[in-house]
Amino acid sequence: MNTGLLRNLFLGFIKIHILYHASKEKIFGKEFREELLRHGYDISFGTLYPVFHKLEKEGYLHTEKINVNGKIRKYYSITPQGEKVLESSREKARELFNELFEE
Repeated sequence: MNTGLLRNLFLGFIKIHILYHASKEKIFGKEFREELLRHGYDISFGTLYPVFHKLEKEGYLHTEKINVNGKIRKYYSITPQGEKVLESSREKARELFNELFEE
C-alpha cells in the first residue's frame, strides 16, 4: 500500500475538516486535534500546526490571539475565501461519494 498517497489524501480530508469546523466556530489546535482523533485521524501537533499556518497564509483562515488563563491561544476562523473553497469541496466530495457508492 502506498502510504505516501494515503497521507496526502488524509491531509486533504483534514484540511476540509478544519475549514468546516472553522466555519461553525473558532477552533484551536489542542481541541481540534481531539476532534480529529474522534474521526480516526491520529496526527501530531507537528503535523497539525503547519496545516493551520498554511491555510492561514493562503488566506483561508484568520487567526485571533486570545488570553486564556494567562496563556495566549490562537483561535482560527474561516475567511470568505475559505468559505468558497469549503463550498466547492462539499460539491466535489458529494459527487465523488455518489460515484464511489453507486450501485
